[in-house]
Amino acid sequence: MTLLAGARPNGPLVAPFVDFQGVWLAYNAAFLAQQRFAVEAIDLQVGRGEFIAIVGPSGCGKSTFMKLATGLKLPSRGKILIDGQPVVGPLKVSGMAFQAPSLLPWRTTLANVLLPLEIVEPYRSNFKAKRSEYEDRARRLLAKVGLAGYEDQFPWQLSGGMQQRASLCRALIHEPKMLLLDEPFGALDAFTREDLWCVLRDLWTEQKFNVILVTHDLRESVFLADTVYVMSRSPGRFVVKRQIDPARPRELETTYTKEFIDIVHELRGHIGAVRSASGAVPAA
Repeated sequence: MTLLAGARPNGPLVAPFVDFQGVWLAYNAAFLAQQRFAVEAIDLQVGRGEFIAIVGPSGCGKSTFMKLATGLKLPSRGKILIDGQPVVGPLKVSGMAFQAPSLLPWRTTLANVLLPLEIVEPYRSNFKAKRSEYEDRARRLLAKVGLAGYEDQFPWQLSGGMQQRASLCRALIHEPKMLLLDEPFGALDAFTREDLWCVLRDLWTEQKFNVILVTHDLRESVFLADTVYVMSRSPGRFVVKRQIDPARPRELETTYTKEFIDIVHELRGHIGAVRSASGAVPAA
C-alpha cells in the first residue's frame, strides 16, 4: 500500500498507456477564477493492459476522472496522454458501460451491440459492406458472455443482468484499447453481480485491454483489479494506491480468504479516514 501526496512518482521504463500529469479540473471559468476544482493534482500512470479500480466516498470526483480519461472533459491544468497521444477531445479508442445499460428498446440485442460499429469510424464507412462480418463478431461476443440464443430478443425481454451483459458487449464490439466502467454492476443483485465479475474477468484475461473501473463495492474492486486507488473528498485526488496481491486467475472462493478480506478491510479503513477528514491529504 502506498500513500500519495500529489507528487509525481518515478515513471515506468515502458511508456504508460494512461498518463495523467498534474491534472486539475474546474467545471467552468467562474469556478476556475474562484479556484474551485472538482479534482486536483492528479498524477497517475497506468501500464498497458492494466486493470485499475477507483474507490472513494460519493462526490469525491470518481466520475469526473472518467470524463477526463475519455476526453469528455479537458483539464484546466496539466496534461493527459492516452496510448502516447495527448487527449484533446472524445476518444475513439475507448468503450464505456454504466450502471444503467441504456439499451435502445426498439433494437434487438444484436442490433444494440452493433450500434457502435454503425456510428464510429472506420467501421461506419464499411458497415453495409461488412455487416455480415460484424454480425458474426457480435454473435461470438454475445456467446462469450452467455447470451447465445438471445440475439433477437428486445431489452424488455431480458433480465437486468442480461441487459448488462449486452451493454458490455456493446462497449467492446469495436475492440477498444480501453474499457471504462462507471458502477456497471451497482443495480444488480449480489449473485448476478458476482457472475458478471467473472464474465468481465474472463473477457479482460483473454483480450488484455486497459480497464478503469469506478465502483463503491470494495469486494468488486479487489476481485477484479491489479491496483486500487482511493480518492479523497472533493476536490478529489488520489491518496492511496493499493496493489492487489492475490494471484490470478481469481475465483469467487478467493473472496472468502483471509488475505482478500484483510485487503477489503484495509481499503474500508482508508475510505473511513477520508470521510472523517476535512479534505486533508495523508503525508507520504
